Amino acid sequence: MRRVLEKSFLIMMVVGGLTALGTPASAYVAHVLTSIPVASSEGRELEDAVRTAINDVLEHAIAFVPTLVDVRDARVVGDRIYILLLLADDDGAAIVQRLTDGSADEL
Repeated sequence: MRRVLEKSFLIMMVVGGLTALGTPASAYVAHVLTSIPVASSEGRELEDAVRTAINDVLEHAIAFVPTLVDVRDARVVGDRIYILLLLADDDGAAIVQRLTDGSADEL
């Protein structure tokens, strides 16, 4: 019984030490898909519809304040325009920048 207690104490000390010393990285990166109707696909109306859809994502779909908002792709499927967004905070934007620079092996 004593040996089990010693092992348990040792494991608790190691885990406690690791969690006390290490702080996890908190980078947020998200891909979000949103859509708008094709009917709003002309000039200023299209621009307003896209801007409204992106603002809706920023206000309701994520729980962090992004510093990077990038439209990655947009496609028409049926009667909808689907817009793929890349969102990241400061730390996430730095990671995305390193990945797009081709130096992913340095992460």
